[in-house]
Amino acid sequence: MSGSANPPPSDGPCALDLRAVSKSFGAVRALKNVSFTLRQGEVHAIVGENGAGKSTLIRIITGADSPDSGSISIAGQLMPRLNPRIAHQAGVACIYQQPALFSELTVAENVALGFEPPNAWRKIDWKARGKAARDLLQRLGTEIDPESESGTLSMPEQQLVEIARALGAGARVLIMDEPSASLSETEAQLLHAVVRELRQQGVAIIYISHRLDEVFALADRITILRDGESIGTYDVAAIDRRTVVERMVGRAISTIYPPSQNAPGEIVLRARGLCSDAVAVRGVDLELRAGEVLGLGGLMGAGRTEFAHILFGLAPASAGSLELDGKPVRIDSPRSAIAHGIAYVPEDRIRHGVILPLSIAANITIARQRALFPGGWIRENIERARTREFMKMLSIKAAGTDAPVQSLSGGNQQKVALARWLICRPRVLILDEPTQGVDVGAKAEIHRIIRELTRDGLAVLMISSDLPELLGMSDRIVVIRDGKSVATFAENASADEVMAAAVGHAENIPA
Repeated sequence: MSGSANPPPSDGPCALDLRAVSKSFGAVRALKNVSFTLRQGEVHAIVGENGAGKSTLIRIITGADSPDSGSISIAGQLMPRLNPRIAHQAGVACIYQQPALFSELTVAENVALGFEPPNAWRKIDWKARGKAARDLLQRLGTEIDPESESGTLSMPEQQLVEIARALGAGARVLIMDEPSASLSETEAQLLHAVVRELRQQGVAIIYISHRLDEVFALADRITILRDGESIGTYDVAAIDRRTVVERMVGRAISTIYPPSQNAPGEIVLRARGLCSDAVAVRGVDLELRAGEVLGLGGLMGAGRTEFAHILFGLAPASAGSLELDGKPVRIDSPRSAIAHGIAYVPEDRIRHGVILPLSIAANITIARQRALFPGGWIRENIERARTREFMKMLSIKAAGTDAPVQSLSGGNQQKVALARWLICRPRVLILDEPTQGVDVGAKAEIHRIIRELTRDGLAVLMISSDLPELLGMSDRIVVIRDGKSVATFAENASADEVMAAAVGHAENIPA
């Protein structure tokens, strides 16, 4: 397996050095004697399951948390008392999954916040500020207008502005935490090009991602964390994906995508020319069968989620037809969708999938309280008993049924979001990016759960921007482009065929 095209020399200058760093929060040991070295001009990936210690490590490097023991050096200088201000001055910056820009300010104003001194009486040189922002953005290979309002930019454009701001502040160590989690495949490739360009410019990059494909495409070295400990650091050319996964989870992973073991049954849901003027869906045809995983592919913004919103009654259909079990239906609200046996686990589980402060029990039963408690009085013994059933079924790891969902890992939160709809006994389950932002171990468990559900006859419509997942889990794939279904593939479709249909460069694509 090949790694990055231009790996740094093994004896290159050290940009960051952590020695035997440990950190505990009460009785929980988050990091245990972790040592980590980052070289100048290197892309160094940190991988591990949720709860492995990645977030704590980031907080310690950026000065947000102080280690209980161990040492930190930046560019060869020991940092005995690191805090966010000192880390910033030392050239450490972090780019998170959700950009932290002021949406009402211009690009130039946001970039200037990174390096202009705070002084209420200083006269602003607007021309120089705009030129500085433009030069930094051009360094990243983008022509974003510095006078654009930041809130009008796309997600990848906002990320580039954040990177430009960090570079303007003199960042020499750039931490990128799940930067591609919300990006389409095309957008992620643009981000990868920027990462490679920064490496050529000598920036040291810590890259954290659950997507192992991009880790192997970008990184020079990989450090694996498990249960707060460093399992090892490896050159990408000296390790393969399966070994990385097994060392992350501490056990063998027999298969990433479990195969389908049942033949699809009768057609449960059929859409013909389904359109919605409200969400720019211009004509989707598909058939979904019982016991089948039907993958919905396409680029971000192509209309996949919008189509799901029509099926779940979140957006009105303006034309076309929808059938359930061969009978025409009209779904005009989520309540109507649920009554017809359609459930929807949305892409953004934090905002729409779960209610973080509430308990696991409250989250799981909230969609079926009228059926579970017809008198209106919640009986906690019944609520907890049903919750325990789903916690066991989905292997939800938590202290108990009363634990708040915000205390769970991303993978377990996603399972709670899934259980919330499974308790309604749906016939059609729509999963929008079901494994986005979860670790490899949780991803494998969610894939296993999906297969078990289809064996029981559930019809699953799965939207995924992760092309290997789409190919590995789908019995068939429908590709949407510009709000229209443009191709349908049986199993064994190739990545090239699906991407060709998604971007509109396909020839002889099966309809």
